[in-house]
Amino acid sequence: MTANATRVLVLNSGSSSVKYQLLDMRDGSRLAVGLVERIGEETSRLSHTPLATGGDKREREARIADHEEALKAVADELSADGLGLDSPELAAIGHRVVHGGLKFTAPTVIDDAVLKEIERLVPVAPLHNPANITGIRTAQALRPDLPQVAVFDTAFHTSMPEHAARYAIDVETADAHRIRRYGFHGTSHAYVSRKTAELLGKAPEDVNVIVLHLGNGASASAVAGGRCVDTSMGLTPLEGLVMGTRSGDIDPAVVFHLKRVAGMDADEVDELLNKKSGLVGLCGDNDMREIRRRIDEGDERAALAFDIYIHRLKKYIGAYSAVLGRVDAVAFTAGVGENAAPVREAAVKGLEELGLAVDADLNAVRSDAARLISPEYARVAVAVVPTDEELEIAGQTYALVGS
Repeated sequence: MTANATRVLVLNSGSSSVKYQLLDMRDGSRLAVGLVERIGEETSRLSHTPLATGGDKREREARIADHEEALKAVADELSADGLGLDSPELAAIGHRVVHGGLKFTAPTVIDDAVLKEIERLVPVAPLHNPANITGIRTAQALRPDLPQVAVFDTAFHTSMPEHAARYAIDVETADAHRIRRYGFHGTSHAYVSRKTAELLGKAPEDVNVIVLHLGNGASASAVAGGRCVDTSMGLTPLEGLVMGTRSGDIDPAVVFHLKRVAGMDADEVDELLNKKSGLVGLCGDNDMREIRRRIDEGDERAALAFDIYIHRLKKYIGAYSAVLGRVDAVAFTAGVGENAAPVREAAVKGLEELGLAVDADLNAVRSDAARLISPEYARVAVAVVPTDEELEIAGQTYALVGS
């Protein structure tokens, strides 16, 4: 890596989309951001914003057949702004990879052996890892000389002790099929727990934090001294909190019951629990803003969905308070956590005995800055900390390549 190579391109490849950001790691600034969506469909869409030049967002719609074509289109957009992939200032490409199993506990430079291991994990991440692999291979073909780094969603959670990571099922069966709790949203939980410590003016190793990543997908983590000791998602992102379309925790026997009484097969149950449950299953909406609007109009289904969502959230706050023993802060992050003041207020209400309270005026403030929303007398700080998974991926990538 040359001395002036300070840029990192972050790629998040989904099954039919590619999100990307180009960052300058001298100051963490964003030079360009964009999204390619509906890849492989009749009409695909690319939106690109050149932040470095202050230019306007550019959008175009045309069929983009596959990820290779999508990344070439991204490269063309970057080149048009003088930020092309052939730039000597580009140090590496960082890839979000959802599942790293137990093998990958840190960001890893990608070679053939790493790719084979990511492929081996496809059975436990069938929706995500194949798309991540496609993005990696395409980027390698475009810049075979450039370091490609995998940053894993699961890595931060590999510090969980066995008693938190294991399910209480037959050990031989579990080990044979890699069944255990892996956890997800790891880059967000790592970033937010560290930023929460900074907000408190302390080192991460001196702080115990409960992080609540609340978006359409939602997860909680208990972080003790900078290390994850428990998290709500498990073998897959289905376990845990009530989410936009996912059920979260549920009695496993519901699956057998639906097979017996409703004649549903495995794929139908999978579709139900992952795409037709959670808030959308309870009230038909997975947008918290719309749910709150309906509640204000007296909609009982929306009110019940909100109450179920908050009840599950409180259970995890209480459980993780017990797991940690001492809690210094509870941090809300992601789309709902950062923007839905009623969710934060309701989640903390009634937990005064745990040292939690929210100041109504501070909670009502909308800001992009990390901030405390608890009153000064509260024993446990309550914080809103905007997450930045792309910056976390870029930072981990650059630190690895630089070293």
